[in-house]
Amino acid sequence: MTSTSSPAKNVESPCISVCELNAQNVCIGCWRTLDEISRWWDMSNDEKREVLQKADARSAG
Repeated sequence: MTSTSSPAKNVESPCISVCELNAQNVCIGCWRTLDEISRWWDMSNDEKREVLQKADARSAG
């Protein structure tokens, strides 16, 4: 019997090595907050996906 589900792939960091914070302490390269950046490696994949959605919204203005 084979499993239809596979292990969840780890969500990769959106960092593009443009590490500069704006006045709101948001990175202008990946659009994550300083807190989100510092906690990234301790977050679950679901938490990372939430951060990516927020970052997309920030980048859109």
